[in-house]
Amino acid sequence: MTHSLAAADPTVTDFDATIERVDGTDVVLEETYFYPQGGGQPADRGTIEGVPVEHVETVDGDIVHRLEREPSFDVDDEVVASVDDEFRRYTMRAHTASHILYGAGRRLLNDLGYGGFGITNEKVRVDFETTTDVTDDVLVELERLTNRAIWESRDVAWEEVPRAEALDREEVAFNEATEEGVMNDADTVRIVTIEDWDVAACGGTHVANTREIGGVTVQERSNPGEGLTRVEFAVGPTGIRRRATEHRAALSAARSIGTSVEDLPEAVERLIDERDALEAEVRSLTDEVLESRLAELDRVEQDGQTWRIGVVNDFDSNEVGEKIQKRVGTDDDVIAVSGGGGRPFVVVASSGDVDANRVVEDVTDEFGGGGGGGPTFAQGGGLDADPEEVVTFLS
Repeated sequence: MTHSLAAADPTVTDFDATIERVDGTDVVLEETYFYPQGGGQPADRGTIEGVPVEHVETVDGDIVHRLEREPSFDVDDEVVASVDDEFRRYTMRAHTASHILYGAGRRLLNDLGYGGFGITNEKVRVDFETTTDVTDDVLVELERLTNRAIWESRDVAWEEVPRAEALDREEVAFNEATEEGVMNDADTVRIVTIEDWDVAACGGTHVANTREIGGVTVQERSNPGEGLTRVEFAVGPTGIRRRATEHRAALSAARSIGTSVEDLPEAVERLIDERDALEAEVRSLTDEVLESRLAELDRVEQDGQTWRIGVVNDFDSNEVGEKIQKRVGTDDDVIAVSGGGGRPFVVVASSGDVDANRVVEDVTDEFGGGGGGGPTFAQGGGLDADPEEVVTFLS
């Protein structure tokens, strides 16, 4: 069995090694500083004797390096291995940042539990088990506390402790579902401590001081499962680009409405109130226009029933239908209206003596389309006729 030395000394990225086993493109070293994928952290990248390493994983207790092509070296050969230093630094910063974010969660969230985490090239996620509603304000405060801890240059340390001791310590964030890489043997657990901030069981690579992270930009939150809140954030260039985009957007929005970024929320609230008031006024005026047009419909007598018939454009069938159902029966026994564009509609409301559905069926039999309803209200659409032709037919 081989173990990765990456977590113990993550600063080592170039090392000499002896080949223990070669199986096609799969290579096992007697000793390696490559970090294998596990516990939410991706595998290291790099080369062995100049051959690119595509993936690193633990298989049956051994660290297997999968190469891009079959190598020329063989068992017992001495080789030079190199871990991608830039990607290693990124994963160290990202993984440590996830611990700092969890530490911020300890200070803000109730009934906190650890639901897991993951690192990708663009972002990092931390899943909180909590009963707290992670609102926008809480999200911003999580980001603020995380960056404050980074700025305070807190030391980061790791050690092996007995498993029973780790489980007995209430302050240790420990999730057995993601403990891969934590257990070095049957009895010990690796504990990572951020000075006066967070303690967690973790097998990943970390920076030695929080100031090495640089900064964190919270991006999104979601609910991947019951009782879970997922917070996603970016570290490094991705986070800087996100922050710059948001700042640019805020400045542009503030300039457009004639205010400052600081006063932007209040200004937006004012605009929303104004918009709502204008929308209400428009709805009221639109309602008046529709009522006026319905009142101007032609009145005709058919078989002892008083009908109102006509064309009403610029409104949809639902709007017209709702209105005529309220008006019918007061002065008119039937109200029938056609309208619309290239494929007109017809709506019919009846006080009961005339079957509205039968009227609509007559119209669709004559002009195509479809529709339906009941004795007191029905509607049809997709008619192959002008609204005026429909009205003439109804008259």
